[in-house]
Amino acid sequence: MPSRSSAVTVVIPARFGSSRFPGKPLAMLLGKPLIQHVYEHARSSRGVGQVLIATDDSRIAEAVKGFDGTVVMTTGPFRTGTDRVAAVARQVTGQTLVNLQGDEILLHPELIPDLVTPFLESGAGMGTLKRRLTSPDDVRNPAVVKVVTDRTGDALYFSREPIPHRRDHPAGGREPGLYYMHLGMYIYARETLLRLAELPTGPLEEAEQLEQLRALEHGIRIRVWETEHASLRIDTPEDLETGAAVLERLARREKNAPKIEVGGKA
Repeated sequence: MPSRSSAVTVVIPARFGSSRFPGKPLAMLLGKPLIQHVYEHARSSRGVGQVLIATDDSRIAEAVKGFDGTVVMTTGPFRTGTDRVAAVARQVTGQTLVNLQGDEILLHPELIPDLVTPFLESGAGMGTLKRRLTSPDDVRNPAVVKVVTDRTGDALYFSREPIPHRRDHPAGGREPGLYYMHLGMYIYARETLLRLAELPTGPLEEAEQLEQLRALEHGIRIRVWETEHASLRIDTPEDLETGAAVLERLARREKNAPKIEVGGKA
């Protein structure tokens, strides 16, 4: 019998159209399309049953087949990636689904387990991850989504603005534990995901252009767990050069890491 974690399905929504970066999933990064990096890093994660790429674009579908990935064709229109993932949920049997953004490259194989393991133990319907921010530039950057939670770990709000606002001091990231970024990854129980996709877009989601606010506006709790592991987000064409440098450093570090032999000896 498969374990609960092996039944987790990771869905990567990918669309060709983007106002800031048209064709982003197929943008080349170190000789591979961006979507291939996202797929391969997800596949290397512990606790994943299958990884699917959801798209309605034949160009993306052909690229995925070219690197032996698994693609699910979805026809829209879809308001958000969450709605595209819900369309996949109607075609597969998995009860637990992870929505991984198509421009979010996981930089550590334990990032998905940091989300999956506590979710399966919690009984929550929806969850996500946060990571502590220490850079004032990141706190002020609207492309870095911030999150605040209550004492039990449920999300209070997500925003592109610095939250919480420090009344007596300029926004900064040096206060330990005050500012957290939200990682572009969600986990859902199947019923919660399908319910979320049926709900109307609210004014907060519309204003911030953050799909997770739909859940909060309609009373769906989002449990947030902290991770120390990083991901690489590609938002604009300019990010490709920076992303290449990050991935090259990661590859060098992995190559130079001591090999562990059977029996635990290096």
